[in-house]
Amino acid sequence: MEAGEIRLNKVTREWVIYAPSRRKRPQDFQKINRAKQSLESLERKCPFCPGNEHMSDAIVLEMPNRQQNFWQTRVVPNKFPALTPDAHTHRSTEGIYIAMGGYGRHDVIVESPEHDQDIATMSKEDVEIVIETYHRRYIDVMLVHENMMAIIFRNHGERAGASLKHPHSQIIVTGVVPQHRRYREEQAQHYFDVWGRCVYCDILEFERNNHRRVIEENQSFLAFIPFAAEVPFEIWIMPKNHQADFGSISDQEKSDFTLILKNVLTNLYEKLNDPDYNYVINTAARYKAEEPQVHWYCQIHPRLTTQAGFELGAGISINPSLPELDADFLNA
Repeated sequence: MEAGEIRLNKVTREWVIYAPSRRKRPQDFQKINRAKQSLESLERKCPFCPGNEHMSDAIVLEMPNRQQNFWQTRVVPNKFPALTPDAHTHRSTEGIYIAMGGYGRHDVIVESPEHDQDIATMSKEDVEIVIETYHRRYIDVMLVHENMMAIIFRNHGERAGASLKHPHSQIIVTGVVPQHRRYREEQAQHYFDVWGRCVYCDILEFERNNHRRVIEENQSFLAFIPFAAEVPFEIWIMPKNHQADFGSISDQEKSDFTLILKNVLTNLYEKLNDPDYNYVINTAARYKAEEPQVHWYCQIHPRLTTQAGFELGAGISINPSLPELDADFLNA
């Protein structure tokens, strides 16, 4: 496997990951002419389907189904990883530039043995096993001292970057905390220093009381379209109790998170005809897990529009749809 590298952009102070092994990824199964290729044919080629276990290098974690007679979820190393645990974390220089080895970890979370399932169409019990798998794997990787941040995410559909149709999520662990994340932590810190409160808790309280953009609510979580949503139908799912770290959620909160995530995705599936989307669990970086100003949440980012030149040049999103109207549509 070609060694990866991480380089620091001297202008933005953002790290860029170079992963040569990902050039070898297979073509997206969704690009194959579905009219000419049966589900059975797709399953024969899919590395995540039952009977194809030999296509994975190892099984990192496996959760049984409700009947305890077969696996329901599996965590396996990504065959085309963005980062690898055998790389180094020390910095090197090349003239005025800074780089480091492509250290980290990249796992795939296979969400179901069924090739044509999805979070939106699974049973609550099956989604609950997915969330339990997320939590266990997150706890495991954050025990390693060198791991500074773990991002759990899901790419659904071609426009969202999904390379396989079989339902799966991913977790990427990094040995650095990117500027993108640091900036949000710093803004939350500034807010706390001025007001003595968590900015996310204040957002949560306002949205609960205003209720104009709320999509779903249960005992532990609130799902709403943010006031300054960057794309149509962007949704945040936020725990009501202040928690900086996804790893600290209780069993009851895992169950409530399961229900609200499934309901929100099912709503999008039905109202928007199964849109492509990304979701990511934004959680505290290492050493920020107990901070009073950081609050974890799940961000769902539908891929309904395409950024163009102005957005790229200005860093300002143009959203053609008002959050309030999007909420009305989903609540209708």
